[in-house]
Amino acid sequence: MSLVVVGSIAFDAVKTPFGEREKMLGGSAVHFSLAASFFTDVRVVGPVGDDFGDAEYEVLHSRGVNTDDIERVEGGQTFFWRGRYEFDLNTAHTEDTQLGVFGEFDPKLSDASRSAGTLFLANIQPDLQRRVRELCDGAQMAGLDSMNLWIDTARDSLVQTIGVVDLVFMNDAEIRMLTEEPNLVRAARKVMEMGPRVVIAKQGEYGAALFTESGFFALPAYPLETVIDPTGAGDSFAGGFLGYLASQGEGAAEDDTELRRAMTYGSTLASFNVEEFGTERVSRLTRDEIDARFEDFRHITAIEGVPAR
Repeated sequence: MSLVVVGSIAFDAVKTPFGEREKMLGGSAVHFSLAASFFTDVRVVGPVGDDFGDAEYEVLHSRGVNTDDIERVEGGQTFFWRGRYEFDLNTAHTEDTQLGVFGEFDPKLSDASRSAGTLFLANIQPDLQRRVRELCDGAQMAGLDSMNLWIDTARDSLVQTIGVVDLVFMNDAEIRMLTEEPNLVRAARKVMEMGPRVVIAKQGEYGAALFTESGFFALPAYPLETVIDPTGAGDSFAGGFLGYLASQGEGAAEDDTELRRAMTYGSTLASFNVEEFGTERVSRLTRDEIDARFEDFRHITAIEGVPAR
């Protein structure tokens, strides 16, 4: 199934203990679409300004991402975020945010995007997410991401929007915050009661947890010796996850085995993303490298042959 993602396209300035970049391509829709493009056809929807040029488009085009629905706003500036990380790379410190054209984002979708089989609503205002979901009536599978800002300022709208999607991607603290439930298992169950079949709790360097009505699955993060920049890792995870599911066709999101494979592919893509700044590593990634790391994941998480005591 084809896949459409609606979200931010940005320039990031990032500093970590291991280096810095003053201006690099970023945004949730960019990281998601690059990861998903290894598995299926991807269309990206989002606004950019005059400062978004051929070099940025080429990063997406080189992976086959369709950019027809990127809205270029004449005289506008692309969304900009500046942040830094300390040695604890789980927490980003925001130093500057300039919404630019993203502040007036009114998603415009072509017929091709509206009819895509899979939809990902990246982290944008919940009312916008819900409106896009209503427009994309051809989507057989829809997922969303959100954050603490919308839980604080638009909780009722977010709950409504969660009720019209199939999968929810949020970090574990946000799931607890949304449900006011300190236990993650109970919190995930409460989110599923809102409507979605699947809840994925992102846990940063500790991996991710998958909750469905029929079961639970947890996966550690891939063990890396080099972690440079975690920006976009969560969106790369979601891109690998949904990109793989979309490639398996209708009904994949109802199959726990396929969901576990999707978790592994998502974690694999996220692991490559953090090895360098921004999109640098994923831009030259190959499918052979992805499949090799997927097999490594299978090996390090397997318990076959280990006797119970």
